[in-house]
Amino acid sequence: MHVTIDTDTCIGSGMCALTAPSVFDQDDDGFGTVRPGSEDGAGDPLVKEAARGCPVQAITLGDG
Repeated sequence: MHVTIDTDTCIGSGMCALTAPSVFDQDDDGFGTVRPGSEDGAGDPLVKEAARGCPVQAITLGDG
């Protein structure tokens, strides 16, 4: 799995960081980021839930 956040779409709700904090964080402006080294989902079972919970669908889970 490969996890990305579309920074042009993200509104900074923070749901990703609250749902899967081992994979997602927020930058200094409050927008979602994927933690360095966690681009593969870090084995966190809540990554898919975080993607589903994003209010603007800014998280993409791809093969990789």
